[in-house]
Amino acid sequence: MEKYQKLASEIIENVGGKDNILGLTHCVTRLRFKLKDESLANDEFLKNHDEIVTVLKSAGQYQVVIGNHVPDVFKVVSQQAGLSDDRLAALDDDKKDMSLFAKFFDFLSGVMMPSLGILSASGIIKGLNTILSVAGVYSMESSYYILINAIGDAMFYFFPVILGYNTARKLKMNPYLGLTLGAILCYPAINGVDLSFFGYNINATYTSTVLPVILLVALAAPFERFFNKVLPSAVKTFMTPMFVMLICLPIGFALLGPLANLVGLYLGKGINAVIAVSPVAAGILLGGMWQLFVMFGVHMMIIMPSIMGLMQGTPDSMMAMISLVSFAQLGIVLAIWMKTKNKKLKNIALPAWISAIFGVTEPAIYGVTLPRRKMFIYSCIVGAISGGLLGLMDVKAYTMAGLGIFSLPGMIDPSSGNLNNLLIAAGIMAVTTVLGLVGGYVLFKDDKEEVTTDGIESAVVSETIVTPKGNTEILVNPIKGEIVQLKDVKDDAFAQEIMGKGIAIEPEEGKVYSPCDGTVMTVFPTKHAIGLISDEGSEILIHLGMDTVQLNGQYFETHVESGQKVSKGDLLVSFDLEAIKAAGYSMVTPIIVTNTRDYGAISPVSTDGDIEVGTDLLSLQV
Repeated sequence: MEKYQKLASEIIENVGGKDNILGLTHCVTRLRFKLKDESLANDEFLKNHDEIVTVLKSAGQYQVVIGNHVPDVFKVVSQQAGLSDDRLAALDDDKKDMSLFAKFFDFLSGVMMPSLGILSASGIIKGLNTILSVAGVYSMESSYYILINAIGDAMFYFFPVILGYNTARKLKMNPYLGLTLGAILCYPAINGVDLSFFGYNINATYTSTVLPVILLVALAAPFERFFNKVLPSAVKTFMTPMFVMLICLPIGFALLGPLANLVGLYLGKGINAVIAVSPVAAGILLGGMWQLFVMFGVHMMIIMPSIMGLMQGTPDSMMAMISLVSFAQLGIVLAIWMKTKNKKLKNIALPAWISAIFGVTEPAIYGVTLPRRKMFIYSCIVGAISGGLLGLMDVKAYTMAGLGIFSLPGMIDPSSGNLNNLLIAAGIMAVTTVLGLVGGYVLFKDDKEEVTTDGIESAVVSETIVTPKGNTEILVNPIKGEIVQLKDVKDDAFAQEIMGKGIAIEPEEGKVYSPCDGTVMTVFPTKHAIGLISDEGSEILIHLGMDTVQLNGQYFETHVESGQKVSKGDLLVSFDLEAIKAAGYSMVTPIIVTNTRDYGAISPVSTDGDIEVGTDLLSLQV
């Protein structure tokens, strides 16, 4: 990074200094600044700098085009400018047009992701502690076990404190107020005890929960904004949190906890009623839904009757049905860890699947499968299969045991010493893991590196380098319209061929067809761009318009999905050409070969005039 120190300092100075920087992020080629005052930036100096391609101003951002080494420059600029995490994330706010489902997962990911590393470490410590105690290295009553258990268990026990901080940051409120709200929920004197308010008795436990503190901080955020707005500056630093805590905590404590308990209680009664009628159906229901119950914090109330029964020596089917769900996550995350070439994902997945062995699945859920919805849904399906098999084979838990692999000792019938119940459970555990592993390996499509020109996370191709097969490949025209030379496109990242060589089309109709036989590698979330890889090895980006990312998918409709095989001439995307133009956007569409370095020459077959769909467009020569 040393070689970028001088460049970084010159960039900071000539965007108006670090105090002029409100936010900073980057895409594949550009530093994207959000500045207080763009007039303070020295455009000419930056444009003429030997190590800077150009400067662009678009979508409220001041964009300094660097080239492919922009991530390294970004790190140095961030360090020199002393940018906090909040300022580095300041440009990630434009999610107004996301679906509610997408917003939910984006929010949940933002709340959970900062904690996953320590969460994984804690889960591994808990598992190792159990192994050492079972192996007889020390007993569960020893000081060693107690101390190591505290090290592994503390984050889970006080998870509301951490989530309160993360949620507050995500909601742009004082993170220490969020932390304090979480700490209050964990306060020993109010957990698991009867408290009476206005004649109503409330008994709630919030330690080790997820949803209550998230809802509480979400409730507190608008109150904080209101009091910060109406209170005098001299007192709001302490009066705002005081009012927020006094108003929101009673509401949260009195409503959220009892509601979660009530939901869990009736779910538990309903599942036990299903078990009485059909153990297989109950196992499928419980195994499939268990991870959702855990996420929403109602799981403890569901299994409370089972725990009480086991403590009294009564064998229980429900505890057996949930015991192996973690192995669905284990198999899937292990498959992702084996298959992915994304270093960040691999680093998250490794401790996540290790933790899942011990029944700790939060790192796997929140860090790996939940952000990839298809993988999470598949984990629920495998969990349902596992629960159904346990119900079919009438497997029971006889004693309280650990989680994950340590649930197996609890399957031994202490009255007879018969191991059949245990062996059946172990076999189903293996089946669950294999189903997760094989299905996960087949279904998972590797995360892609960010390779966009307009700041969205996307990818044109996977990280696997594909060598072109033939000497010459011809790509046909995907859009009816007029040819535009790439150098004439009003975006320097395309015009200067930073993304790769190619051609552009001014569309005359709103349909985009495949220029080759191949595979769709990426359909951008905003639908304005699509990435393909041809059967001959060319990697193609079709970028529909300039700055159309700001439309967030409006006026675009995709007809294919990532991983889908396509033939030359298949419809990929349709769009309302007139509506987009009326909204003020240019629809000049670059068609770029992003793996240009793999070819000796890339040249347009035609260089000007109108061109029909299916006409030869680009010649790629090795």
